[in-house]
Amino acid sequence: MSFKLKHPYKFGKGYEKPVAYFSMEFAIDQPLKIYSGGLGFLAGSHMRSAYDLKQNVVGIGILWKYGYYDQVRKHNNELDVLWQERHYNFLQEMDFDIEVSVDNHPVKAKVYYLAPEVFGTAPIFLLSTDHPENDHLAHTITHKLYDNNIATRIAQYILLGVGGAKVLEALGHEVDMYHFNEAHALPAAFRLLEKLGSVEKVKEKLVFTTHTPVKAGNEVNDPNFLHKLGFFNGFSIQEIDELIGLDQGMFNHTLAALRLSKIANAVSKKHQQVSNEMWGEFENICDIIPITNAQNQAYWTDKELEKAYDKRNAKKFVKRKKELKNELFQLVADQTGKILDPNALTIVWARRFAGYKRADLIARDVARFERLLNNKDYPVQVIWAGKPYPLDHSAVSTFNWLVHFTRKYHNATILTGYELSLSALMKKGSDVWLNNPRIPLEASGTSGMTAAMNGSLNFSTNDGWILEFGEHGKNGFVIPEADTSAPEGEQDQWDADHMMRILEEEIVPMYYDDHDRWVEVNFQSMEDVNKYFRASRMADEYYKKLYNH
Repeated sequence: MSFKLKHPYKFGKGYEKPVAYFSMEFAIDQPLKIYSGGLGFLAGSHMRSAYDLKQNVVGIGILWKYGYYDQVRKHNNELDVLWQERHYNFLQEMDFDIEVSVDNHPVKAKVYYLAPEVFGTAPIFLLSTDHPENDHLAHTITHKLYDNNIATRIAQYILLGVGGAKVLEALGHEVDMYHFNEAHALPAAFRLLEKLGSVEKVKEKLVFTTHTPVKAGNEVNDPNFLHKLGFFNGFSIQEIDELIGLDQGMFNHTLAALRLSKIANAVSKKHQQVSNEMWGEFENICDIIPITNAQNQAYWTDKELEKAYDKRNAKKFVKRKKELKNELFQLVADQTGKILDPNALTIVWARRFAGYKRADLIARDVARFERLLNNKDYPVQVIWAGKPYPLDHSAVSTFNWLVHFTRKYHNATILTGYELSLSALMKKGSDVWLNNPRIPLEASGTSGMTAAMNGSLNFSTNDGWILEFGEHGKNGFVIPEADTSAPEGEQDQWDADHMMRILEEEIVPMYYDDHDRWVEVNFQSMEDVNKYFRASRMADEYYKKLYNH
């Protein structure tokens, strides 16, 4: 074999143990469209920081032919979904294929290598079933990230898990630890079980990051269906039940990962509490510790803003912020025909569109929202962006409602194409980063970290990572916690009322009447976020608390 994996760098002290990190998605850089949201953003920042710290890590993922989807517009500006083929000249095709079995059929996969020097990441291997020997059905396995066909999705897990393990074997790259980012790669554990012979031995080699804070969000499937497709890598349902245990006759993916891992991490301190409450009643699960998500600072931060912050130069900070707003507003004008004002307070809500994230909460009381927008002395601009899952009809309809709702306002609008580059542009070009998930449904949420790194103040409900960061009025603004036992409508009303009150009485007046204080709060926010929420800290903790545990 001509390719032998050789890390292009000498490993940093304490980072020598070889690790393979399995993830369904990686948000590495704008051109490589193999991610949908937070899970991918986390994986991308992890791979960049693993490279920065010179860690002995490789990434294992899938090369999605059509990505997640391209977010475009219909003739009336409502959301449309475009599936566009992707071809990349910066990936190197390996000189070997691997084969997995799906539904008792052999499926061939090509292997592509993303070299560290392309984007500054740990080495990453991506699998594709776009292979001349496969039939059409096998080709579709790597067409779309999170395919809505359940059988296709299980086939994707088999490819990521068993296929990923086989890539490592083909490379002759022995790793001490398999790290699953969510439970998608579970079939790799059954490949390990086949080779090592006992659950105890598998546990020595497996660690797991769980992201979902609600039971319903954790995938559960009929074991007969999984067995038929080959998910268990040859083990019978009875063997799986004896070795790992089923949950009321069903196979719970997260529960299985917790029973097969040496140790697992939740993605914030609050999420650890929620996870332990959620899984605490189950036997034989591993410890779940908190390792709060973080983001790669070097990739996300505007260098000029950083210089202004380093020198605590308020004048330079304000000047640069205005330039960055102009850059964002050029794109806004191009997409929407609205020219915004770089001097006006600009609020951005941008993340995945999902019901619990409540994109439309700020507009719940339309009259009050209009008063905010129409205040001539204290002008406010609001921009939304984000991708709903294409078949989440409720989230798509919220997006479309906002399209029509904002049309009549000259200073409110919604953008499409929320991917890495637009995300960066919006963080750099916003003054306020609005985040209002319903508590406690946001396991971590990371977009506010990179907003803070770019002089945009977090304005958030007290959930996820904000509990470890937010100090109201000191480094951002936090909405007082609602009573989570109250009906959802009451919680939404509470959050909306407090959001508008804080905007009217604190945020808007500070921006216009006490701008020196505004800059001070930003500098504090930048200091606090850089202290703890850089992915170098997270990647370091993965070694100290998971791999070397």
